[in-house]
Amino acid sequence: MWKAKWITANFTQNEPNTWLCFRKVQAIDSIPKTAIAQIAADSKYWLWINGKPVVFEGGLKRGPNPLDTYYDEVDIAPYMQKGENIIALLVWYFGKDGFSHISSGKAGLLFQCITPNFEILSDASWKSRRHPAFGTCENPKPNFRLSESSIRFDARQDIASWHTLDYKEKSWSKAYAFGDAPMAPWNNLVLRPIPQWKNSGLVEYVNKASLPTESTGESIEGILPANIQITPYLKIDAPEGLVIQIKTDNFQGGSEPNMYAEYITKQGEQEFESFGWINGQKVIYTIPKGVKILALKYRETGYDTDFSGNFNCSDDFYNRLWQKARRTLYVTMRDNYMDCPDRERAQWWGDEVIEGGEAFYALCPKSHLLMRKGMLELIGWQKKNGILFSPIPAGNWNQELPCQSLATIGLYGFWNYYMHTGDKQTIADNYDGVKRYLEIYKLKDDGTLVYRQGGWPWGDWGEQVDIEFIQSCWYQLALLSAKNMALLLGKSEDAKLFTQQMESFRTAVNKSFWTGKEYRHYDYKGTTDDRAQAMAVLSGIAEKSQYPALFEIFKTTEYASPYMEKYVMEALFHMGQESYALGRAKKRFDEMVNHPTYTTLFEGWGIGKKGYGGGTWNHAWSGGALTILMQYVCGISPIEAGYSKFAVMPQPGTMTQATASVHSVKGIITTSFINDASKFELTVNVPQTTKAVLGIPVSSANKITLNGSSVWESGKAIKHDKIINTYTTETHICFEVSSGKWDLKTTKK
Repeated sequence: MWKAKWITANFTQNEPNTWLCFRKVQAIDSIPKTAIAQIAADSKYWLWINGKPVVFEGGLKRGPNPLDTYYDEVDIAPYMQKGENIIALLVWYFGKDGFSHISSGKAGLLFQCITPNFEILSDASWKSRRHPAFGTCENPKPNFRLSESSIRFDARQDIASWHTLDYKEKSWSKAYAFGDAPMAPWNNLVLRPIPQWKNSGLVEYVNKASLPTESTGESIEGILPANIQITPYLKIDAPEGLVIQIKTDNFQGGSEPNMYAEYITKQGEQEFESFGWINGQKVIYTIPKGVKILALKYRETGYDTDFSGNFNCSDDFYNRLWQKARRTLYVTMRDNYMDCPDRERAQWWGDEVIEGGEAFYALCPKSHLLMRKGMLELIGWQKKNGILFSPIPAGNWNQELPCQSLATIGLYGFWNYYMHTGDKQTIADNYDGVKRYLEIYKLKDDGTLVYRQGGWPWGDWGEQVDIEFIQSCWYQLALLSAKNMALLLGKSEDAKLFTQQMESFRTAVNKSFWTGKEYRHYDYKGTTDDRAQAMAVLSGIAEKSQYPALFEIFKTTEYASPYMEKYVMEALFHMGQESYALGRAKKRFDEMVNHPTYTTLFEGWGIGKKGYGGGTWNHAWSGGALTILMQYVCGISPIEAGYSKFAVMPQPGTMTQATASVHSVKGIITTSFINDASKFELTVNVPQTTKAVLGIPVSSANKITLNGSSVWESGKAIKHDKIINTYTTETHICFEVSSGKWDLKTTKK
């Protein structure tokens, strides 16, 4: 497959934050319709062909597993011309480990484009050099979790127009060729599993009209439309040798420093864009007095997905919660799902389980690929002894968080991915790793779980965490997910074993930990934990007869962080306490939803002392209510994998009106309901090639019509040729229909 050689610039010392330039002049007689270039770089690259930008920040952080490296495929045919062509790449070598990257120890580039018309292969014939203008900013350095460095650019050392055909490369050396791919330290090459970044181009700040044309020496703030990932830009007229600093208001949003940029001016008119992305709601330029400001702009880049899901309801609080949740979700998506885009950029899987769940409802199906990538990486990084750990990829972390790992492989993680996507192959690829991990867990003589502490015994931020009981619930959910996977893959004996384990474990847990009024592990001495009660409900350990007692606990106990509050809220919906769930969410999320400054949700219930773990103000795990609003309030969820059949069974609670749309793998689903004193109306658009079960809440039902025809009256179904099946549950009267627009109306009893 690979004919190209890995190359680097001669005399490269593989220092952190090294920037290397590569050029190749290639004569071409004819241009094919497509010309797929395969490109791998350690660590990131920018590509120009004939002076035109082709890829802005290509490459993915290493790695798919502890050894291997990702590569990109890019069609370069639209940029080629007959005659001489110049292929130019700028490579940024991180040179250090992080919580989302494992360093290979060497800067390198691999470029290959093979067509019937021509071959372009990286080798010793390429010209290369270290870019002299790039350097590293002074303290404070980005904290140890980040593999990226803050970028300093000295315009006096710039190489003008080096990526154009006219540039003369007299002082450049031939590239140093390491050898044939695949080779150590990059090893096997794995095709990039997610799209190239969405790229806005250079954009004006929201407050463009009020930005100064000459600096007074005071900080200048460019206002962004939301908390987003950007690269900052400036165009100025200045004397040489002045230092300009560029940060965002999120520079220490998670308590510890992340990245910033510095620019040293040359003489005259000049422009600069710092290529290391940063995030925030404001870009803060510190420009010396007297410098003429010709333009200040930014470029938004980020994961290539569409904001195609929507939600709107009669209570604007939840509309704002939903919008802030999606904005927080998007700013934590790039190479991987992140806990936060500033302090860590790390793929903690407890966060990703919630983020992936949100994305299914808020974004288009391209977002699914990011969760798939994370799933494959998690199993790809599995230790020889079967342990799963996160964050990964990582070169400076290898500790297991058992509760997060169980959540990942469980009903809310891997199985939820399958139900929303129908991607059986990814389940098949990961199943053996899931089974190996579950085999690590052992039971006591009484049938309860031997608590697994792992490298970090973390169950949630905050106080009064009954972690041993919570781990038992995650274990039960992981068994259920594994059983489902085994059935899907035709592994009947495995499925039978998992079923037996679930049944006996549930019995043992209830016998040992149910006190008659609450769930409590016998080694836990703290105050009753609301998280533990929620997980008992969601794992199926609790029986419905216990719900009244558990509800009393939820009314008086609020220890869960925003991360675990999602599961508390969901448990209340399971228990039929949707009105209380909505009220509790409004109370607990009040400060962050109603905060006038921030467009994203916080790590903890507040910022600073009110926060947890560093207190970032862009932490997507706090957006779990987005999923609840879509899945429960509007009632949209897959019944069969990949939305071959789905449900719309609203639990409106206190809401009198709501509309929602979901961009499923089968198409756009739209639904709305009206819930007033006299009637309940439900309207649903069911896409082609799928079926839906539409539910009217039992408490609302009297006479029901479907598209104007009676289908239910006096407690009985009326035959209708468009209805596939009618049945009742404890909560809904259900009508199964095929594709089309359906309008159900009922008068209330």
